[in-house]
Amino acid sequence: MPYLHRAPGPQPHPVPRDARLTHSSGQSFEQLRQECLRKGTLFEDADFPANNSSLFYSERPQVPFVWKRPGFWQHSEWLDVVIDDRLPTFRDRLVFLHSADHNEFWSALLEKAYAKLNGSYEALKGGSAIEAMEDFTGGVAETFLTKEAPENFYEILEKALHRGSLLSCSIDTRNATESEARTPFGLIKGHAYTVTGIDQVNFRGQKIELIRVRNPWGQVEWNGSWSDSSPEWLSVSPAEQKRLCHAALDDGEFWMAFKDFKAHFDKVEICNLTPDALEEDAVHKWEVTVHQGSWVRGSTAGGCRNFLDTFWTNPQIKLSLTERDEGQEECTFLVALMQKDRRKLKRFGADVLTIGYAIYQCPGRDQHLDKDFFRYHASQARSKTFINLREVSDRFRLPPGEYVVIPSTFEPHQEADFCLRIFSEKKAITRDLDGNVDIDLPEPPKPTPPAQETEEEQQFRALFEHVAGEDMEVTAEELEYILNAVLQKKKNIKFKKLSLISCKNIISLMDTSGSGKLDFGDFKVFWDRLKQWINLFLQFDADRSGTMSSYELRTALRAAGFQLSSHLLQLVVLRYADEELQLGFDDFLNCLVRLENASRVFQALSTKNKEFIHLNINEFINLTMNI
Repeated sequence: MPYLHRAPGPQPHPVPRDARLTHSSGQSFEQLRQECLRKGTLFEDADFPANNSSLFYSERPQVPFVWKRPGFWQHSEWLDVVIDDRLPTFRDRLVFLHSADHNEFWSALLEKAYAKLNGSYEALKGGSAIEAMEDFTGGVAETFLTKEAPENFYEILEKALHRGSLLSCSIDTRNATESEARTPFGLIKGHAYTVTGIDQVNFRGQKIELIRVRNPWGQVEWNGSWSDSSPEWLSVSPAEQKRLCHAALDDGEFWMAFKDFKAHFDKVEICNLTPDALEEDAVHKWEVTVHQGSWVRGSTAGGCRNFLDTFWTNPQIKLSLTERDEGQEECTFLVALMQKDRRKLKRFGADVLTIGYAIYQCPGRDQHLDKDFFRYHASQARSKTFINLREVSDRFRLPPGEYVVIPSTFEPHQEADFCLRIFSEKKAITRDLDGNVDIDLPEPPKPTPPAQETEEEQQFRALFEHVAGEDMEVTAEELEYILNAVLQKKKNIKFKKLSLISCKNIISLMDTSGSGKLDFGDFKVFWDRLKQWINLFLQFDADRSGTMSSYELRTALRAAGFQLSSHLLQLVVLRYADEELQLGFDDFLNCLVRLENASRVFQALSTKNKEFIHLNINEFINLTMNI
């Protein structure tokens, strides 16, 4: 699965004018428009062609669709998504989203842009209305279960509508057969309705709370109390009916008593254009930071806290809350975790994953927290639940201090890209604990004079002289023979033979003369280093199987002097781990040698060439590990 690499650390909050270009030509909407005007041709979108591949990914159309152009165009301004104006029709009627007026096409064109963004029209099928509301506004989602809603639920919805929030409501289904089933009161199960208004009406001397709901079909309405033609309206004055825009039309929009609404609908989803709490009257200016990341199998896909052995490997974002809310002892912030592109990946069998996050008090050290920390420390806060929704968001209040946010899937080894947004009423500082690369290698020891060699070194010298010959230098092939002959005698380590590639990399690292061979002095220095690496490997090969888990690689590399960013760690795991996410000693050795070689080359180049420092160590190792 491909992952888009982004610079580490918090990203600025995106706004419409900074829309990222998505067309394969690299041109914006305006550039493509000018090109068509210059050529005198109508635009045809090669990225989203007018054929069956843009309609479905798992089936063929049941009827022959004809793609036709309406008489004007529309495009989304949030992302620069460019489409042509050909739309799928059957018998001169639009097949998918359409307006009641058959000469109105803005909704169908908007739907086409959204379908292109997600890969096909079929990818838009099902799911939650909150996804589309967020995509078109960049807002923040909150979900309320009507049976568990707070006492001031009516006021919350009233305030949301007043602030311009988008509201959707639905009735749950227990199984697939109930989807789109009609209740005796005219409501459709599993259907996304829109909340368009909330008000009170004078009825027989009492104030009755009403809510207005719209069926996007434009027909099929509620038939209970306060429905379009219900007798309750006979007791309401014409002026009051006019104020409430009441009309007995089968247009899909209807009023109902708020108590009936709570009884019949199960869920309300609200997309707030700002993160202001709907329970409060004050409107705040919010600070926003955005982190882009990935869960990658074998390195950063650790699953939830139930899986202690891998949980600590998840991405970690440090959050510093420095200022209390006005007149309060705590800091208010909202954390929204979104998994990305799951609809687009449907055609490849991807499902929406079960996701959530936990927030821990930071112990003070500025590095990735290890397994032992989570063994002995409980979370300070967390998402209400792990759930298979595109986004999980919750509001928190914590004392000023430093915290670490751990976003994760519920199960380990599940891969996805994610976006983590943190909104705070006061300025908060965030930093990716996995974004930096730090190399701290010991200086190699000076060669031991022959008279001071240990018995082990004397045995090595004899074997080395026997293999090397008069020049006392060995090639990669000869080094392979020596190392395997010596290591096979060690009883405490089980491993497959070292490869020729590893030995070539060793010579590249240790060859100080530039001959492409290794003399005995360089070999002795490497042997001391190799013994340290063997002991390090054995610490993580607990069952003495000759392999170590790729999830332990971060700790093992840190002990060897290498602190890698999550992106580099992902590359290393993809290169050296097997299908079972295990590394043999040869893989581990090859990895360490290449990392040390890359870091030394970088240090030498940056010392000699000041212009070279514009390429940082993270980018350089990234480059060399891909060669």
